[in-house]
Amino acid sequence: MTNVLPYTSQSALNDVLQQPARGLPVPRGDLSAAVVNALRTSPATRTALPHPGNADPFGDDLQLALHLCYELHYQSFPSVDPAWEWDPDLLRFRAAMEQPFLDALRGTVIGGSDVQREFRALLSPPADDSGIAGYLLTGGDYEQLREFFVHRSIYHHKEGDPHAWVIPRLQGQEKASLVAVEFDEFGGGHGDRIHARLYVNLMAAAGLRTEYLYYLDAVPAPMLAIVNMMSLFGLHREYRGALVGHLAAAEITSSPGARRMIAALEKLGAAPECVSFYAEHVEADAVHEQVMRHDVVANLLAREPELAESVVLGIQATTLLEDRFSEHTLDSWRAGRSSLRQPVTS
Repeated sequence: MTNVLPYTSQSALNDVLQQPARGLPVPRGDLSAAVVNALRTSPATRTALPHPGNADPFGDDLQLALHLCYELHYQSFPSVDPAWEWDPDLLRFRAAMEQPFLDALRGTVIGGSDVQREFRALLSPPADDSGIAGYLLTGGDYEQLREFFVHRSIYHHKEGDPHAWVIPRLQGQEKASLVAVEFDEFGGGHGDRIHARLYVNLMAAAGLRTEYLYYLDAVPAPMLAIVNMMSLFGLHREYRGALVGHLAAAEITSSPGARRMIAALEKLGAAPECVSFYAEHVEADAVHEQVMRHDVVANLLAREPELAESVVLGIQATTLLEDRFSEHTLDSWRAGRSSLRQPVTS
């Protein structure tokens, strides 16, 4: 029988809050504190991990805890034992947190299997631009733009990475076409053109820190949930359709969204490197949108029509979480407060 040490007390949580491990973020509740506490040790200690219970599936604590578990499959954190990546206790804990997150996604979106209806909706955005780019263009300021860059760094520092997990789970033309999209995301064979690298250039030009996930402590749950959704779909073969749906939604909305951001950047006097990042997405994603719809999704569903509901889930979940992020950010700015958990530091 595995020996475990309980980790659910408020005093234990306070200990971690006061002494965060090097490279690990400050916990936001019992769940994330339990993961941080575990990752500060060796898997051999088998620290107990609490049940998620009634934790808010979209809340900071559960989303940070999930993000920490998923990060072990990306670049991880300094001094964290690599054995944690496949530790069975931590994987069981991650699964226990994934289920309420998935339930909340499914319970909030309308669902269905009409993929073409979802594409039509994405291709026909509202005439008025009430989103973040529109706000920045009409009434935002440069510090709010920098906040937006900080939020999106959690995504763009690993841009393209979660989608790579679906490649061995596809066949034929859909695999070849998705690889073509990923080839562009990873710079077309040129390290200095990798989109994640272009975002590093953007961050530097905006006077922000460029280290990988440097601002994790500052970014609240709405952005973490977007990245966690991609990681969840990518790590589970059964959600390959949802990951493809997510990527299709991202590519369809990226090019027009990037155009709006360029207008806001130019209005706020952003550096050329900032404009260049979005200009790259205007050009590349206009092509990717066509490839994803006609070559990836169409061929995937011709081969596996039973995945239509999963593809729709990926599209709708992406729209839901992006809308939640925009709502959080805009509500904060309109109320005269920061949208981040802590101020931006350069």
